[in-house]
Amino acid sequence: MKAVLFDLDGTLIDTAADFVRIIQDMCREESREIVPAELIRTQVSEGARAMVKLVYPELEVTDPILLAHRQRFLDLYGADIAVDTDLFDGMYPLLEALETRSIPWGIVTNKPRWLSESLLAALNLTERCSVLVCPEDVGHTKPHPEPMYLAAKQIEIAPQDCIYVGDHPRDIEAGRAAEMYTILAAYGYLPLEHRDDLAAWRADCIVQSVEELHQCIQALVLKPVLG
Repeated sequence: MKAVLFDLDGTLIDTAADFVRIIQDMCREESREIVPAELIRTQVSEGARAMVKLVYPELEVTDPILLAHRQRFLDLYGADIAVDTDLFDGMYPLLEALETRSIPWGIVTNKPRWLSESLLAALNLTERCSVLVCPEDVGHTKPHPEPMYLAAKQIEIAPQDCIYVGDHPRDIEAGRAAEMYTILAAYGYLPLEHRDDLAAWRADCIVQSVEELHQCIQALVLKPVLG
């Protein structure tokens, strides 16, 4: 393996605390029942609309009122994108290990580009990230393999020589379709309906922590340099 690509929310970066803060603030403003933090975490990978629907369960996802609340949520998030957000514990040493060996790492996400770029800038990762592929860059988003192929092309490494790490079935499906080595980040924001049978995702490897992820990548990419 010659490169490592990550999903963003719930895989590389632990963004849930900021989503929890905004969603629960919206509940308080509307005098609605506070949505539990753990439930919000399970919806992060489903996008802003799914998280906002937790506050307004009576509204259809296409309802203009819900879409207006979704835009307000995005505006609030964009204004304070990294208040309680950081890389998952142990991820900084992993990225440093990759960089020390000149192994490129990048991101393939379904998060909009303006939010992704703002988040990377807030965490001083912009210059370190070798490639960032967002929905605006492709005609088909994950689980379609097009974003994976584009990321591999931009770093000039064959897809089959790339690792893709993700915490949602669509991540694994996209990686597999592109013939990448797939790693399921079970420490991430696993959707409720898919968390009970992780083997069904058909990932090449399942890790329960960033430490296990580091060990897996160590075996695949970061092999010891012989003196």
